[in-house]
Amino acid sequence: MNEVLILLLFMIGLWLLIMDPHVIRKVIGLGFMNNAVVLLFVLRGATAGTTIAILTTGTENIVDPLPQALMLTAIVIGVCITALALSLSYNLYLRYGTFEIDEIRSRTEHDPE
Repeated sequence: MNEVLILLLFMIGLWLLIMDPHVIRKVIGLGFMNNAVVLLFVLRGATAGTTIAILTTGTENIVDPLPQALMLTAIVIGVCITALALSLSYNLYLRYGTFEIDEIRSRTEHDPE
């Protein structure tokens, strides 16, 4: 059931990224996709073992800390990409006065620069 919900979250983000003509909603869709991937890795990493490696002396049935560390990095990169996408969207708005892709495209066809 968890994988189905994660897939649904990813598909909503993909739909927003591909089909929605509004730039800010595309950025939100990108965030949805990033969160779905992070949730999937955390969910899969949580089922790897039952004990923490620091608290035990052996290497039997320990939780692998690598997926959690990688997902922390993925979260930071996702925040940076979202900030960059929002700043580019704001620059588009300042230049063209809209967040709609179709209007921006039509204005760039008539723009001499």
